[in-house]
This record gives sequence, C-alpha cells and structure tokens, in this order.
Amino acid sequence: MGGFKKNPSTIVDLLQHRQIKGSLRSLITSYPSIDFSSNDYLGFSSKGLLAEELKTMNASVQVGSTGSRLISGNSLLFQEIENSVAKFHETEGALIFNSGYDANLGLLSSVPQKGDLILSDELIHASLIDGIRLSFATHYKFRHNDINSLKELISRHRDSFNEVYVVVESVYSMDGDHAPLIELASICRDGKVHLIVDEAHAIGVFGKEGRGLCQELNIHDDCFARIYTYGKAMGCHGATIVGSEELKNYLINFSRSFIYTTAMPEHSLLAIKAAYQLLIKTPEIKKLKANIHYFTSIIDSSLDFIESRSAIHCKLIPGNREVQQLEEKCATEDVFIKSIKSPTVKEGKERLRICLHSFNTEQEMGFLFKLLN
Repeated sequence: MGGFKKNPSTIVDLLQHRQIKGSLRSLITSYPSIDFSSNDYLGFSSKGLLAEELKTMNASVQVGSTGSRLISGNSLLFQEIENSVAKFHETEGALIFNSGYDANLGLLSSVPQKGDLILSDELIHASLIDGIRLSFATHYKFRHNDINSLKELISRHRDSFNEVYVVVESVYSMDGDHAPLIELASICRDGKVHLIVDEAHAIGVFGKEGRGLCQELNIHDDCFARIYTYGKAMGCHGATIVGSEELKNYLINFSRSFIYTTAMPEHSLLAIKAAYQLLIKTPEIKKLKANIHYFTSIIDSSLDFIESRSAIHCKLIPGNREVQQLEEKCATEDVFIKSIKSPTVKEGKERLRICLHSFNTEQEMGFLFKLLN
C-alpha cells in the first residue's frame, strides 16, 4: 500500500496536459472595473436595478425551501410566477428549473426516446450537449447555421425514426450570431419535426420588452419548447422551459433534474418575478441596443470579428497563449474581458469574447478598440 497515490494518475496527467496547452482554468475573485465580460447585459445585477425592484415588493421570504417541489418545496408563488411567465412568452405552460443547465439537461435527457432522432447545431451550449448525451435517442450534428446541412439530414433520416427534434440556440453564446429561426421553423413545420430553441442570450435583448427572438420573429408557436435562462440579462438565477401544458406535465413526471433536486428558495423566485417586472418598464434595453449599434459601427474590418447583431462580439485570435496575453493586457488597463480558449472552442478558433451592456459608454468602447489595435 505504500506506493498507492492518493490522486489517480489520470487527474494529474490531464491537469498537466491542460497546463502545457495553456488551457488550464482557475477561479478569480477580483475583476477590472470596465466590464466587457459579464452576461449582465442590462445591469440588473451589477448596477443594483434588481435589488431596487425587490425592495418595492417589500416581501418577507422563507430561507430555504425544505425539499423538492414534488415533496414539500412547491408553493403558490411558483404557480403565480409560472403562470405569468407563460403569459409573457405567449404559451400554455411554464416550468421553473434551478438553472439553465438543469433545464437543458432535464428536457433533452427525458423527452427524446429510443427510436427518436436529435439533430443539433454543432455549436450548441455544453448543457444542451450533456442533455443529449443522457438521452437514449440517436444524435447527429449539422453544420453551424447551415440550413442545407439540416435539410439533408432530415431527408436522409426522417422516415427511420419515430420523432425528430432539432436543437438550436437563438443567439449563440460563443459567436454571438443568430440562428436562422424563420427558415428553421418552416423546415420543422413542413417536416413534422419538433423545434427546441434555447433563448438564454436573447431574453432581455431582443423582442418587445425583451421577450426574445422567437417572439420578435413570431415563430414562437412553431417551437415545441423554448428555454429562458435568468443568469444573463435578467440578472438573477434559474431558468424556465415553456411549451404546451402537456410538456410541462411530462417534465414534472419524467425530468430527473426537476424531480430529484431541492426546490428554488423564495428569494430566488421573487428575483425572477422582479426581473420580469423590470423588463416591462426598463429603459436599459433601448440603451443596450444603442450600444450594440454604436459598437458594430466602429468595428475595424481588419480586426477579424465574427459578424453579430447581439450583445456578444468576438475577435478571433488563434492560440491559447496569444489570446490570454491580450486578455492580460486589457486587464492592466482596467478592462475586464475574457479570452475563450480551446477546448471550449475549436483549436484555431480562440477568441476574445466581448459582452456589451446598457451601461457601457462610447468612451469605454473607443478605449477598448484602442487596446485591440
């Protein structure tokens, strides 16, 4: 027993490999003050807007939630918020999950069955990928935002499977570009295919009162399920899957990440309620859109940016060490911006990921371009 190592050699070897590749992750606790990195697009969290809205509600809350929603953790507050979320997103049913990760995992691991087929854009979020991995359905990827690639897969496989699901994000978290939702909705409708859209980076940014891209483009009724995540523009925590009342009842009965977890506490629920109230009246959405327009108008074509009309803009800088050096250079100038390295993105597609906010100034954006040049 004397030669037994406490840590498996695979752990040590994989950490060393990450170190050598320049992709070893670590946690930090202090950040530069000029924010071009957080997902808090409207400043609901960092600027205290959500906290102020919560104060107006003057609610006393229970700390903790005592159990899962199927045991003792459910409440009239859950019911009230889910009803209002369903109404806001123009659908029958809404079911709150503890996080976007839980929602995507719970939906995709439980709904598609053996004998079904999942077709997903190659750049969908890790949480969607993990949900698909837990499913018993067959899975194929199609090329990013490539309608013909998807059509070819549907044409080749549709008759061999019971049900077919297409999984996309309305706004892609690592590129900032849009899915071709109108075309996708038409293909799915014609092919009797179920469309699933993750709206994590669209809520609060697109659509009337920040309702998201599906409602802005009026294709929400063509979606089997939509996922709205609250840790981005909404400035709080949790997520909701919206769809038919039948889908909601199915998830309550079969989604393991819903069934076997402690319910969200009341203060988190009230934060969701307050965030939706803010969306309806905030001027921050208009400010964010103005900043997106200004930023795209001053992008230098030589800087190799991925085309985007969202709050996410990415400058490609191949190489983990190269992109890390530019992140560190920005930090010395008090600019908070994150490098995205492989394996999070494909090798050679490393980038600086710039998140715009309603509170960024034109001076800050101009200064950022100075640093990038």
